[in-house]
Amino acid sequence: MTKLTHIDETGTASMVDVSTKAITEREATAEGRVVMEAATLALIKAGNAKKGDVLGVARIAGIMAAKKTHELIPLCHPLMLSKISVELEPDDALPGIQVRATAKLSGQTGVEMEALTAVSVACLTIYDMVKAADRSMRIEGIRLLEKRGGKSGHFRVED
Repeated sequence: MTKLTHIDETGTASMVDVSTKAITEREATAEGRVVMEAATLALIKAGNAKKGDVLGVARIAGIMAAKKTHELIPLCHPLMLSKISVELEPDDALPGIQVRATAKLSGQTGVEMEALTAVSVACLTIYDMVKAADRSMRIEGIRLLEKRGGKSGHFRVED
């Protein structure tokens, strides 16, 4: 089993010291989805949600969340992100919204948590903005798809 990096030899949680790690370009992409009734998706696509532009607000919420990951997740390092993108794609086959986020920086630690946080908050924002129309929505499949950079190298999920 791999040693957990946030737990020391006595079992005490601590923030990992990354000061001796090389500065490298790092990037991570995560995904998730909000599954909903077809009528709810149609409402979003038509721009008729009472709370406004669901996809636009969810995109901004995801970007803001990525920037605040260290305030939300204990022991995460505050990072100077060079890029965060949040893509929201209506999907009639679900029906619902597919969400994908990519975070990037040059630094000493990875950006997986920032990408995952962006996806999570974008999905929660979609839910919040149309919950009055559809309380049966489900947030599903939040996961890391790919990461690059750092000592551990390249990871891509196998489907």
